[in-house]
Formats: sequence, C-alpha cells, structure tokens
Amino acid sequence: MEFLTHLASLMGVFAFCQAVLHTIFPAELRFALLKLFNRVFNCFSSYCYFDITEIDGVNTNELYNAVQLYLSSSPSITSGTRLSLTRALNSSAVTFGLSNNDRLVDEFRGATAFWEHFVVQRQSQTLSWRLLPEEKRGFTLRVKKKHKSLILDSYLNHIMTKAEDIRRMNQDRLLYTNSRGGSIDSRGHHPWECVPFKHPSTFDTLAMDPPKKAEIMSDLRDFATAQSFYQKTGRAWKRGYLLYGPPGTGKSSMIAAMSNFLGYDVYDLELSEVSTNSELRKLLMKTTSKSIIVIEDIDCSINLGSRRKRSMGIGRFESGFGNAGGFGGNVGGGGGGNSTNSTITLSGLLNFTDGLWSCCGSERIFVFTTNHIDKLDPALLRSGRMDMHIFMSYCSVAALEILLRNYLGMEMSELDDEELVSEIEGLVDKAEMTPADVSEVLIKNRRRGDKRRAVAELVEAMRGRVEKGKGV
Repeated sequence: MEFLTHLASLMGVFAFCQAVLHTIFPAELRFALLKLFNRVFNCFSSYCYFDITEIDGVNTNELYNAVQLYLSSSPSITSGTRLSLTRALNSSAVTFGLSNNDRLVDEFRGATAFWEHFVVQRQSQTLSWRLLPEEKRGFTLRVKKKHKSLILDSYLNHIMTKAEDIRRMNQDRLLYTNSRGGSIDSRGHHPWECVPFKHPSTFDTLAMDPPKKAEIMSDLRDFATAQSFYQKTGRAWKRGYLLYGPPGTGKSSMIAAMSNFLGYDVYDLELSEVSTNSELRKLLMKTTSKSIIVIEDIDCSINLGSRRKRSMGIGRFESGFGNAGGFGGNVGGGGGGNSTNSTITLSGLLNFTDGLWSCCGSERIFVFTTNHIDKLDPALLRSGRMDMHIFMSYCSVAALEILLRNYLGMEMSELDDEELVSEIEGLVDKAEMTPADVSEVLIKNRRRGDKRRAVAELVEAMRGRVEKGKGV
C-alpha cells in the first residue's frame, strides 16, 4: 500500500513538471529541441530509418503493397505466433503478413534489414473525394548506414520484382483467344477474349522422360531470370519453342505445364481468324508481357510449306509473294484447297516471331506445335525463331511409370512380378502408344479399384498394337 502511495506521488510530480515545461517552453521551442535531439541521436546511431506508409498523401503506395507481398514469402514469416492472412482478388492463394507492430529480419547481399509493421490510430479526414482510413499503416525499415546505398539502389528494386512474381504466381492464369482479327470493333470489343485458365497439367504429371523435362524446366527458368542478359546482348526478351510429334503425345499438356511453371498467361492465336499481316501485328501489340503465345498445328493453320518444294513446283500456293523473301500462304487447310481471303505471308509470320514487331513487349514465349515438322519452311525453324525443338515422342518406360502414378497411384515396382515388368518394358517401345492412348486404357479401369487388372488390360492393348504393327 505504501508503494502505491509513493508511485501515485511520483506520477503527480511528473505531471506537474510536464505542465510547467509546457507553460515555460512553447510548442515551437519543444519541436526544435526534439528535432535537435533527433539529429544528435542520428549522428551517434549506426542505423538509418525509412518509413513506407500505405497511403502516400491521397494515393496508394505501391511500395507498401510490394513490401507486404515480399515479406509474406520470407521463411521467417511462418515462425511468428500471430500473423495476418490475406487473399487477393482473382487469386487462389492465401498469403501471410505481419500483424500490427510485429517485426521481421531479412537478409540481402550481406546486409541485414529490420522490418516493423506499425499501425497508428488517427482521426478520419474527409477530403473532397476521398475518406482516409482511421488507421495509418506502414512499414519501418531499419538498416545500417553503411548499407544505405545498397538498400536504396538494389534492395527495393528486388522487392518490387519479387512481389510482382508472387502476385503473378498467386493470380489465376488466363487463356486468351482471338475472334475478331486484330482490330477493335465498333462496339469497342477487344480482339482478345479470355477465360480463366485452370489446366491442371504440371511438369510433375507430364508423361515425359525426366531428363528431358529437367532440361526444359532449366531452359524456362533461365529465360525468366535473364532480363539483364538480354538487355546486355541487345536481344529481344523472348524465346521460341517448337513442339512436334504424333497426335496425343502431350503437346497441349506441355503448354499448360509451361504456363503453370512460369505463371504466364496463354494466348491461343487462331490464324484462321486473321486476314492480313497488319491484323497479325495488331494482335501481337495487344498481348501482355509474361505470356505464352501459341500457334497450334502450324502446318494446318496456314500454308507454309518449304520454299525448296515450291521451287520444284510441288504444292499449290494461291497467294502472292510477300516481302523480304516471304512467300504467300492461305489460311485454311494444309493443302491450300480451302482458300479464304487471307493474305498472311510467311514474311508476316516471321516478323511476328522474330522481326521488329516481336520486340513490342518483353518476357514472351512463342510456341508452335505441329504433327509434321517436315512440312514447315526451314526459315521458320532456325534459331532465334524456334530456339528449342522438343520432340514429343511415344510413351516410354519412364513416361509409363508417371502415368501409372498419376492414374493408379502405384509404382512399377509394386507389381511384384519381374516377368510382367520385363514384358512391359519390352512392349512399350514396340507398341508406339501415345500417352493419350495409355491414359484412355487406365481411365477405364480407375473406378474398379483393381490396379492389377488395369495393368493387365494395358499389357493386352500393347500386345495388340505390336501385332497390328507386324501386320498380324
């Protein structure tokens, strides 16, 4: 009781002294003394401080949102006992965040950054067109003075880039298709229409030999992180892939896996809806960066046979010559019999993928697919246009193991029958079954719950393919 009495007396004396100081020293003098104290403190302190508020005047501070996303990916964030959870619009992912007045430590190139999320109550101020929130939110960044230039020059740019990557990966992908050529119609409709792209294919589920998948994933990863390289070498930040092979070998699934791996939107370009090279350029200009532009079945979409065959008089080409060595081609069937009014030329298509117009944007991937690579003009296949040729082959042993894991949830080793396993390995290459063929057999049996029966029917199907190939 005596302690409480002394404490109350001490608080009274403190309040009295504070009142006297406020009376003797005016507000301007107190502010000047506080400013002087801060300067003296900063001179002896080895740290500098940066405040990043949610609202910059009356505008939203994009750096605040970027820091919030960036810190949500930090490994240290999950160690906190109290976290905030957010889910952005058009996003299927839930991200973590710092709660009010919580702290986090981050490392960047040997520099330590101390982050604190502060929330301060304030009175709402009604402006002519905006009502500010009752709380002032922001981040305080504390770093050593010797690292100040590193933080301002590189760290904040790193945060913005990383946050954009996280935002893109969290957002739902979109699948675009063109239906009105390259122009905006009288109603203002955009030439690209889109729907949510939720294809489940990934490189884990893709039926392909693991070494080949690893090579493709490495190439995609190198491309997505090579902005400085492309700028240094003066090259457009784009890359071309040609997927070729028999129907049903997974070319469309490969495109979906690439999209999910990089977090890119997909533009499915339908050449039969494009009339001229000018419309083709306009369509390209209206695509976004970080996207995959796909032209499927290029050998059937537009008549672009090899120039060597043309010189021999083989084939029928009804369109005129293009410029820069480009030969005309008809949109429609591969034989050119179903002619339309299209005047797209090989030159126009090459400029679309490798000319000046291909530089109107960055971080874009062009993917062409075909079942007959021998029907394509060599000018379309050279490096710089199609940088990587990917052969989508028939089902191999490694691809079969992936399909068994996907559809039956089993490994080849679980069969416990060495003769059966040996027979399967001997039949796979000879049967020339595509992943689509194998999947169809396995889908029929997945509901029966009998894995061995499913494998037995698959073996019978492979035997039938081998016998049919021998002409039996």
